[in-house]
Amino acid sequence: MMHLQLIFWIGLISSVCCVFGQADENRCLKANAKSCGECIQAGPNCGWCTNSTFLQEGMPTSARCDDLEALKKKGCHPNDIENPRGSKDIKKNKNVTNRSKGTAEKLQPEDITQIQPQQLVLQLRSGEPQTFTLKFKRAEDYPIDLYYLMDLSYSMKDDLENVKSLGTDLMNEMRRITSDFRIGFGSFVEKTVMPYISTTPAKLRNPCTNEQNCTSPFSYKNVLSLTDKGEVFNELVGKQRISGNLDSPEGGFDAIMQVAVCGSLIGWRNVTRLLVFSTDAGFHFAGDGKLGGIVLPNDGQCHLENDVYTMSHYYELKNLIPKSAVGTLSANSSNVIQLIIDAYNSLSSEVILENSKLPEGVTINYKSYCKNGVNGTGENGRKCSNISIGDEVQFEISITANKCPNKNSETIKIKPLGFTEEVEIILQFICECECQSEGIPGSPKCHDGNGTFECGACRCNEGRVGRHCECSTDEVNSEDMDAYCRKENSSEICSNNGECVCGQCVCRKRDNTNEIYSGKFCECDNFNCDRSNGLICGGNGVCKCRVCECNPNYTGSACDCSLDTTSCMAVNGQICNGRGVCECGACKCTDPKFQGPTCEMCQTCLGVCAEHKECVQCRAFNKGEKKDTCAQECSHFNITKVENRDKLPQPGQVDPLSHCKEKDVDDCWFYFTYSVNGNNEATVHVVETPECPTGPDIIPIVAGVVAGIVLIGLALLLIWKLLMIIHDRREFAKFEKEKMNAKWDTGENPIYKSAVTTVVNPKYEGK
Repeated sequence: MMHLQLIFWIGLISSVCCVFGQADENRCLKANAKSCGECIQAGPNCGWCTNSTFLQEGMPTSARCDDLEALKKKGCHPNDIENPRGSKDIKKNKNVTNRSKGTAEKLQPEDITQIQPQQLVLQLRSGEPQTFTLKFKRAEDYPIDLYYLMDLSYSMKDDLENVKSLGTDLMNEMRRITSDFRIGFGSFVEKTVMPYISTTPAKLRNPCTNEQNCTSPFSYKNVLSLTDKGEVFNELVGKQRISGNLDSPEGGFDAIMQVAVCGSLIGWRNVTRLLVFSTDAGFHFAGDGKLGGIVLPNDGQCHLENDVYTMSHYYELKNLIPKSAVGTLSANSSNVIQLIIDAYNSLSSEVILENSKLPEGVTINYKSYCKNGVNGTGENGRKCSNISIGDEVQFEISITANKCPNKNSETIKIKPLGFTEEVEIILQFICECECQSEGIPGSPKCHDGNGTFECGACRCNEGRVGRHCECSTDEVNSEDMDAYCRKENSSEICSNNGECVCGQCVCRKRDNTNEIYSGKFCECDNFNCDRSNGLICGGNGVCKCRVCECNPNYTGSACDCSLDTTSCMAVNGQICNGRGVCECGACKCTDPKFQGPTCEMCQTCLGVCAEHKECVQCRAFNKGEKKDTCAQECSHFNITKVENRDKLPQPGQVDPLSHCKEKDVDDCWFYFTYSVNGNNEATVHVVETPECPTGPDIIPIVAGVVAGIVLIGLALLLIWKLLMIIHDRREFAKFEKEKMNAKWDTGENPIYKSAVTTVVNPKYEGK
């Protein structure tokens, strides 16, 4: 016998709707805006200069539209820049409800607030996001409506017996969560046409076999609308009987549709809504009805008359239906209450925000700030999980309009899935400038009234062109007009840098939008001036009509000559040490023997110390070469004596100074400093006692010489002795070697000589 897995499905349904279902380039200039409205739609940082005298000759009307900072640099006063900004205005901002279950205060569902704010108006400018904070707090003792929708096909017979006593038990359990709980009941079987059921009269009366007393097949029945009386639930459910059908899948989705859309008949309130769907079989897909001759799709309308409608699959279905949960019933549905409680806690502890359809060109971004410091962005920014009763979470919502839609105002809504409360957001689009409402139609400034003068420029009537609407479209390409666009003695139209429109040059734009052609004949530009250090006008001026206009304190064709003399100031406070003139921020020495940044160096001059050595010697110690002429030659400085070198001035304490160490006529060292103050007064500080060298100590010298001679003699003797030892050892070794190599005749005495001498007569030799 085939084992049927019982599937339990629970979903949160909301309201009367079905549960299915620039970077590198200047974008402002590139927009080529002809009006202020077009300009502000080009980007959030684009502004329109309304000053009627802002444009230079040859510049098009679109040059009024530029980046805000660029407009200021071009001379447009901030008060003349049209730059409307977006805003937000909160209309309804009722605080979220703070109350506890069991308090004496009894609130109606419409008086309970879980979401804040409730309504706001956003003024949106293209490209500029508007951000607001949405607060959600899960209210305690919030009302709940639960509708139990059950499959009454024959295989669910034992489950029906357990559900008959569900009302009071479930009521008692749910009242632990809320004091305002209502319950309803509905049932379904299958579409009442072939081949889903048997249409023979006998089977229509009793579709069951084996003499089972079953009720006629039906698609959906609303047995009990939502009520707070659990005993009524038990009574009416107890009267229900099982039915039957032919195929395995059931028509549960038809029933769910009716439960969702027949709100008034079911009795749904604007509170938390729970739909419990209980079945042990699969479901029909869209298009299955064609087998029974049903070719039109479900129209999503309520069709109840007298409350009658004329398992892995469910786990996968859960992923398609937001805010839904799936659980497995026991064989007889005995665990249905626990499944409902668990599913409610699971679903209600998660908040997922959804928004209605957005107008074209409008985008929305979410960022969540959940419990325990958990934040989310993107799709995760829409939701927060693990929310308990009384917990508060926040969402940061940014809405951006990327263009102006057809309507000036649109309304969208944001709500948490499964909750009826929502935030109404009225979007108002900033597509025009305020100055456009002050326009003067038929203004004489627009060539005898051929346009509307608004925002500092003419908006020409149809068929008229030109900066002042001075031409008709028929005259634009006239060759006679080209003569007005040529310089004298030139054949070039607009200097080849523009086009002739109505006898006036309209200069072309360059790829680099910061580079601009201007002038009556587009003969001027702001990028062909002299350069210094690779910068136009050295970065110290503005290029106007190919000529540099230098900033204050700068001059020269490339503004590369500084008039500031700070860099020429010497340490003594004089410009170029009084030996030159400051030109373009650098010293030009008038005395050729002086060099350096401030003419302070002289390669052929005596140093400061050597230069003043003799005068210091005669003034401080009354000796030296200038002893006799000291009063006449050495009175140009003030002199101060100090006890020791530590008392001499140090660098940074007084005016710039030089430290000196010189020898006097007695070969003694004397120390002094020389400094010149801002008044060009010289001051000398000198140590009052020179450091003279002491005479030689004779005894150590003599002792050292004698000791040296003795030591040298001993060293020579030792060396001679060592050499003799080495020589003797070598000779002895040589003797030993010769003795070892000698060959002696062991039979005779080597020094013995025989007494016999034999003499041979040569005549008898050999005979």
